[in-house]
Amino acid sequence: MNTTLLEPSPARSAAGKSDYIRIEGLSKNFGAGNDGVLALKQIDCTIQQGSFVTIVGPSGCGKSTLLRILAGLLDYNVGNVMLDGQPIHGTRRDVGVVFQSSILLPWRTILDNVMLPAEVLGIDRKQARERAMQLLQMVRLEGFEHKLPRQLSGGMQQRASIARALLHDPKILLMDEPFGALDAMTRERMNIELQRIWMESGKTVVLITHSIPEAVFLGDKVFVMSPRPGTLERVLPIDLPRPRTMEVMSHPTFAAATASIRERFSHAASFD
Repeated sequence: MNTTLLEPSPARSAAGKSDYIRIEGLSKNFGAGNDGVLALKQIDCTIQQGSFVTIVGPSGCGKSTLLRILAGLLDYNVGNVMLDGQPIHGTRRDVGVVFQSSILLPWRTILDNVMLPAEVLGIDRKQARERAMQLLQMVRLEGFEHKLPRQLSGGMQQRASIARALLHDPKILLMDEPFGALDAMTRERMNIELQRIWMESGKTVVLITHSIPEAVFLGDKVFVMSPRPGTLERVLPIDLPRPRTMEVMSHPTFAAATASIRERFSHAASFD
């Protein structure tokens, strides 16, 4: 088996040394004049190569807007957004996106769903199939490649969605509340699985969540956003060893981090 996919990339050991994503003075306004809505205001931050960053904030604070700008799905009014030294304007092949819904095509098998980017991007089908099978093994869906989405649980569908987002070997994986629709127990298992997938793939991951414990459990850093217009209030490093298990939630560092974030949003009812 080609192990390129499964071995941590050099970015893993370089994490902390390379600012892979740089956002400077980012503002985003929807509409104009009195009817305009300022969604983001003066966002400044960097994200290091190979790291896992989580973003939390009240509903409507612009988290998804920020993610869509990073994905090239939205343009911005003011500031600079750079990925690996290049400005982000429009969609890019080196970015993968996972949304809250798996958005799997119901008439296609899991394998064919995972291979969909190959058709869109013109990737050789034989190579794409080999990579898709590797990815299905990595997300622990081997044996389900010929099943239809309706034959899989919600968590399994999201794992297929992650595999699809990784098919074209993007440099960065953006995730917009990917586990928000899952029950609590499935969500915990998916957190463990996502951590494993990230550690094996070596990708740079940015994940939005409404769950403070999820943000702390998964993140190397937690970006804490203010109510609209969204600003970056705080960047909270999470000094906990990897790999993390659910037992880490009883660690004093974990408790202190979640308490610190909750204190900032004690009057917000939009968090888990």
